[in-house]
Amino acid sequence: MREPKKKPANVSCVDCKAWACFPDVSKAKTSRREPPPTCPAKVQKDVCEGALAKYSGKTLEFAHNVALIENGCYFLDPESKSAVLPMITLHPRAEEIIMLAKVSGYRKLGLAFGMELQQEARLYTDILENNGFEVVSVCSKAGGVFKDKIGVTPEEKLYGPDSKETMSSGLIMAEILNSEQTDMNIMMGLEVGQDALFYKYAEAFTIPFVVMDRIYGGATMEGVYQCFNSWGFRNYTEEVDNGFGLMRASMLERERR
Repeated sequence: MREPKKKPANVSCVDCKAWACFPDVSKAKTSRREPPPTCPAKVQKDVCEGALAKYSGKTLEFAHNVALIENGCYFLDPESKSAVLPMITLHPRAEEIIMLAKVSGYRKLGLAFGMELQQEARLYTDILENNGFEVVSVCSKAGGVFKDKIGVTPEEKLYGPDSKETMSSGLIMAEILNSEQTDMNIMMGLEVGQDALFYKYAEAFTIPFVVMDRIYGGATMEGVYQCFNSWGFRNYTEEVDNGFGLMRASMLERERR
């Protein structure tokens, strides 16, 4: 039996067809629509304004540099010097990170990686060093701390009660890079939750490069794209019975826009 529908959220952007917050694109649509009542610019206007007030100092400087990188990652019309539609991309994320670090004047970069991605981290370290950066790398098991230090019982160990298992620790990784006073950090393949701890405790801005997915590697969106297979069967909405129905409904909705 399906659970009853939940109460709609006060703030929601996923169903918006207006794109009023993106006027350069929405003006190219055949018709303009009013933002829905769940638009953050309507129901959380004070929050948006409060957040804007926090753009100062290093945060303002970093945000400005990020905007410059966005401008440099799309093809510009030679005459108008502005982006064309459909937009044509120029640089992969691996290169965008380097561009951002250079524009920001950063020299010392932290690289926090999951043990499974040591080879990839070594390769990207070479690329970063060839671009003139000093790289401090730290793996997810850094410190070699046993899991019982955080309350993991013998019965909860992955390899059995008698195994000597060390824990992954986004917190320890962050503190190590803090002590090294890195200018910016790059994250490669930390476990779900360890990445959250790293973000929380890292003092430098952190850019995610690779997101760990135990099934799909770094292609995390495959878990969403594959909602049409047997795995996704338990995630269907009330309105559709199977993945093909969900796909058809989505296609019809696009045609109606």
